[in-house]
Amino acid sequence: MVSVIVPSFNQGRYIRETIESCLQQDYGQLEVLVVDGASRDGTLQVLRGFDDSRLYWRSEPDRGVVDAVNKGLALARGGFLTIQSSDDLFLPGAISAAVDRLQVDASLGLVYGDVEYIDSESRVTGASRAPEFSMDGYLGRFLYIPQPGTVFTRRALESVGGWREPYSYAADADFWMRVATRFRVVKLDRFVARYRYHPEQRDTQRSAIARDWAGAVSDLLATGDLNARERRFARMGIHLANYRYAPEDAWVLRTRELYAALLANPVGVLDGRFPKRELLPGRTPIWARLSRIKRAMGFRPRTS
Repeated sequence: MVSVIVPSFNQGRYIRETIESCLQQDYGQLEVLVVDGASRDGTLQVLRGFDDSRLYWRSEPDRGVVDAVNKGLALARGGFLTIQSSDDLFLPGAISAAVDRLQVDASLGLVYGDVEYIDSESRVTGASRAPEFSMDGYLGRFLYIPQPGTVFTRRALESVGGWREPYSYAADADFWMRVATRFRVVKLDRFVARYRYHPEQRDTQRSAIARDWAGAVSDLLATGDLNARERRFARMGIHLANYRYAPEDAWVLRTRELYAALLANPVGVLDGRFPKRELLPGRTPIWARLSRIKRAMGFRPRTS
């Protein structure tokens, strides 16, 4: 069985589409567990409208998304599990593809795939193709594991425990990295889900995400489970997270974090994914000013 945990709070606008994308999967042994935090919008009406024995839901006050996810994990019966946000979607065949891959190799703990991006109206706005997984690349912020469509084993869950509340804004990333220290992680060569961008989502809390990423990685560094290369990339990744989530106009901070990342792992700058442009102090405000001057003089931006 595959257990799909859907933490929910006031996502009545999107949750029907999310649940339908779960129930329409071609995988037979499936349960969908919606753990709702006492929503005050139309969520409960949507949930009551489903008549499917594979769907179970509960609605009660909770402490937030980490508490909801952990409640769902405790209720889940499946040997394979996945956590789907209540505004994201599975693509057809995603769960079957993940389970097929996990069943091939007992050393695997987690598989993930590529994602498409959609807006609040479910229109596809882009896509992301991820490279093959590597622990140093993940810790170094050169690749990421999208939460939508990621499937993991019960063995992995029982080995590392659930989501951790101290790092709630990076709880999924914290969980993935703990799994990856004990099990193999594989990226599927296919699109598995659609990730929705809209104004209400938690991903807008940029400073909190950087803070919680740093906390989770620091905990991992303290365990001694990483080799020397992974430790260098992990330290670099903390600074690159600070860089990425700093405001665009905070160019002094952004440049300082890039140099700190470079000092933590000098070899990282040789990778094409290292953001080198802002190593030049003041590049961002100078470039922005030059762009304004060019527009004022009537120059049109170049198009490819």
